Amino acid sequence: MGITRGFGVDIGGSGVKGGLVDLEAGALDGERMRIPTPQPSTPEAVAEVVAEIVEKFQWDGPVGVTLPCVVKHGVALSAANVDKGWIGFDAQRLFAERLKRRPEDVVVMNDADAAGIAEMSFGAGVGKNGTVVLLTFGTGIGSAVFLDGKLVPNTEFGHLQVDGHDAETRAAASVKEEKGLSWEEWAPRVTRYVNVLEDLIWPDLVIAGGGVSKKAHKWLPLLEVRTEVVAAALKNDAGIVGAAWASAHGVRP
Repeated sequence: MGITRGFGVDIGGSGVKGGLVDLEAGALDGERMRIPTPQPSTPEAVAEVVAEIVEKFQWDGPVGVTLPCVVKHGVALSAANVDKGWIGFDAQRLFAERLKRRPEDVVVMNDADAAGIAEMSFGAGVGKNGTVVLLTFGTGIGSAVFLDGKLVPNTEFGHLQVDGHDAETRAAASVKEEKGLSWEEWAPRVTRYVNVLEDLIWPDLVIAGGGVSKKAHKWLPLLEVRTEVVAAALKNDAGIVGAAWASAHGVRP
């Protein structure tokens, strides 16, 4: 019998979420726990919150952790919407020490990549070949790219330059909220962003994730793009599920 349960923690700019995951169903196994991201969101402060969540569930197995950063070999190489102290920081070692785990029992990866793994394994991307892009709309915009089902890790398409601006400063879900934009006002910003992405990599499918995917029916029909765009099936739990799956299977992008 294979591994049937795992644990994932998804670190975002506004909140840290974690919970047990049913790895056969690709869904949370019970309720998740959410704690506001500490400010400043230094590595040490965030590690304390991650430990609090893991200990709350009394989980003693492998743990998958996502960061809104480029992550290679467990080291964060960028910092989007978290403290710049993450840049160059060995996140895998930090979490392993704080969680009292062996380094090999902790997987740290980019948050959108984790969400993409979940969608390709259990959600809207199952069985999809060609170029599939997951875009997570939240505090910023995360991206995960898959070519014939294989992850191309650490793409940072949320930072594409669109009309002279960093894309996520115009089209992230947080911008909609901060500016009080209606769906009709926000959707053209997303359209323009996706149009630029389409001209660069010509995707076969775009999966829209993040918190706003819960209300996809209000804005996906407003997009004017040539690529099929569908809502993420796992909604805002995809990062947790993907992180848990990666840690259970020893996947290290």
